[in-house]
Amino acid sequence: MSATASIKNTMPRCTVDVNMRTLITGANGMLARAAAEYCRSIGDDVTASTRQDLDIADIDSVRMAFTDTRPEIVLNCAAYTNVDGAETNIETAFKANAIGPENLALICDEFGVKLVTVSTDYVFDGEKGEPYIDTDRPNPLGVYAASKFEGEKRVAAANTDAIIVRSGWIYGKGGTNFLSVMPELLAIGKQLNVISDNFGTPTSAKDLARRMREIGESSVRGIVHVTNAGNGTSNLGYGQKVCEIGGFDPMLVRGVPCSELKRPAPRPIDSRLRSTDLSKFELEPLQDWESALREFLQN
Repeated sequence: MSATASIKNTMPRCTVDVNMRTLITGANGMLARAAAEYCRSIGDDVTASTRQDLDIADIDSVRMAFTDTRPEIVLNCAAYTNVDGAETNIETAFKANAIGPENLALICDEFGVKLVTVSTDYVFDGEKGEPYIDTDRPNPLGVYAASKFEGEKRVAAANTDAIIVRSGWIYGKGGTNFLSVMPELLAIGKQLNVISDNFGTPTSAKDLARRMREIGESSVRGIVHVTNAGNGTSNLGYGQKVCEIGGFDPMLVRGVPCSELKRPAPRPIDSRLRSTDLSKFELEPLQDWESALREFLQN
């Protein structure tokens, strides 16, 4: 199978079917909550499963869940995302990010169900100097990144119909990562040290969730990049834009180099992604990241 999205000779899908039985994993997470909210808004019969409900690293648990719920589409939002923690919790990271997605891919193939699973911009080493496209060769730096790349390879080998969505710098309602909580911290006047020399593509969980559901019923296969449009920014640039849009004091945001933070896990300096062109499926690019951020702050 090609490493990137393939386009079959079928008519493009310009509308989203409704009332589908949709299984969403990782239900406690920010992206899964956004996906559940969107899918329910279009009339889907949604089963949102937490790790306690469904341990995707246990293939028997996955098969039982499919037997019980009979999903028509699966959005896998379950993941181990603690980048620094993965350096010492290697087995946990690989179970969640590699074995789990592989199990879902195998059972989706067995039941004839479409799988959309999420990977990360961190599979790249950040040395390219411009946004990565979906045909670029990954070179993961840390354990978290290696576990996600292993998951990509296992899913592709197990199920040729699966869709692997790479995204990055995801933020949204209820998120606990720095991009998501930055507005709350600024609102209470907290001084923030924000990295000035790394770059990525901020992506709204709300926009990503909608696009995952849309491509899940298209004829896309393989790897696609999905981010909000634009050339991305640095963490500092994101913080400055939050201040500008949200009306916060820009003096609260202080730029610092990556080296000052001394984090356990290595990270790519520039992991910006170029979104895959899905226009042949009548799917337009997502809104630009600044507009998405404005929508997030206003809501």
